[in-house]
Amino acid sequence: MSDNSIDYTKAVESLKAGGVIAYPTESCFGLGCDPDNQAAVEKILALKQRDISKGLILIASNYSQLLPYIADNLIPQDKRFSVFSHWPGPFTLLLPVKPETPEFLTGQFDTLAVRVTAHEGARGLCEAFGKPIVSTSCNLSGQDAATSYQAVMDVFAEQLDYVLDAPIGQNPKPSTILNPLTGIQIR
Repeated sequence: MSDNSIDYTKAVESLKAGGVIAYPTESCFGLGCDPDNQAAVEKILALKQRDISKGLILIASNYSQLLPYIADNLIPQDKRFSVFSHWPGPFTLLLPVKPETPEFLTGQFDTLAVRVTAHEGARGLCEAFGKPIVSTSCNLSGQDAATSYQAVMDVFAEQLDYVLDAPIGQNPKPSTILNPLTGIQIR
């Protein structure tokens, strides 16, 4: 169920055109783009001054949106509850990737950080786009993430193709990142 009061038209048009947008998430604004558009991903990395080796997060409105990237067959049956019990919610999980998942998304890893978001605005954006989007905090690497439309504009102003002006969620901190197959929590 998405927030029907938000008009996603311009955000989706920007994503489809290879643009980079800012949009609200559970705890802050995120920078996002089409995960299949390498030039758009590289623009996000340049904006953030982030090293490509770190990899990125994809958010989705449901797990099926992530299947083009995730090697679902490599998630053992005894670990599936651990995966799906976290979603939707503020949990980013490191899951095994398909061989064709691009390195510009995974960085140096053989996993991809993915989240089925519970934030209605971000969820609605993924539903309207019809696929997951890249999700990384809206900030320069190492700086505080933007938590308002104005904070986004103060840092990135004309460098973005669109800013979805809607409220962020109530989470005081970024999503927890964990590997449900090993039980290791990264953040």
